[in-house]
Amino acid sequence: MYDRILVPTDGSDCADRAVEHAIDIASQYDAELHVLSVVDTRDVSHSAPAISPDQVQQTLRDRAESVVEEVAERAEAAGVDAVTAVEPGVPDDAVVEYAADEDCDLIVMGTHGRTGLERYLLGSVTERTVRRSSVPVLTVRGTDEDDA
Repeated sequence: MYDRILVPTDGSDCADRAVEHAIDIASQYDAELHVLSVVDTRDVSHSAPAISPDQVQQTLRDRAESVVEEVAERAEAAGVDAVTAVEPGVPDDAVVEYAADEDCDLIVMGTHGRTGLERYLLGSVTERTVRRSSVPVLTVRGTDEDDA
């Protein structure tokens, strides 16, 4: 039923719970796991005036690469083949496009990665992905501690 499973991750606790589910499902279906982290390319220049936007983007990219490699190691330790990717873009756009381009047949993602006011102002990446995806999206709710 599932040959290629996509798990987008931002390294948050909620995303980590989704990773656990994705690895388990991939193991059960002998599916390839695609681990994606998106470096948000929306303007970051206002967030750290003393640091150039290029430096901020590079720091975010380095963090994203670290996150996907850690997930790939976990998957491979569980006997699951993993493919990693770090893509620039708007997160929900990149997730939907990646799933289509790589012919993924399931997306497994946490219900939220952002917290507080930023989440409410920007909306939910997961919510927009669910609305736009042409493949099933399994959403994994975080713990009560993740919500705090």
